Amino acid sequence: MNIQVVKADYSSEKHKAEIPMMLDAYARDPMGGGKPLDEVVKHNLVSELSTRPYAFSVIAYADGEPAGVANCFEGFSTFACKPLVNIHDITVLPKYRGLGISQKLLEKVEEIAAEKGCCKITLEVLGNNAVAQGAYRKFGFAAYELDPKAGSAQFWEKKL
Repeated sequence: MNIQVVKADYSSEKHKAEIPMMLDAYARDPMGGGKPLDEVVKHNLVSELSTRPYAFSVIAYADGEPAGVANCFEGFSTFACKPLVNIHDITVLPKYRGLGISQKLLEKVEEIAAEKGCCKITLEVLGNNAVAQGAYRKFGFAAYELDPKAGSAQFWEKKL
């Protein structure tokens, strides 16, 4: 199987269709919340991403078919005084799982982060998503902690 990973072009009609399609598949998965994306989100997602200069996406193709996506945002580490990249979403469509596509997506994100002079890449993962945790550990990710006595960081939210 030929796997290719590219940085998405938010002006490409092809990418405008593929990114929300794959994100919707992720949202429908139990690890993505189990609910489809709203039609408004699917229709506006890529145009909204394109207005944010700190956003980028990478798309994986397996034999020319869209197989996975990572949506990323540049942030800033005050402790390192350098940019960072947060992977906000990363998913591989079910029929392409187990082929190493997540590793290829992560490689491309890391390549882009290095070009930007970033000090690190961050992401969130659900505590029960052992498959994703294994893929992230394989790539070199670990739970974030400053001091083992203080414990690892937790991702919290407040919906508005």
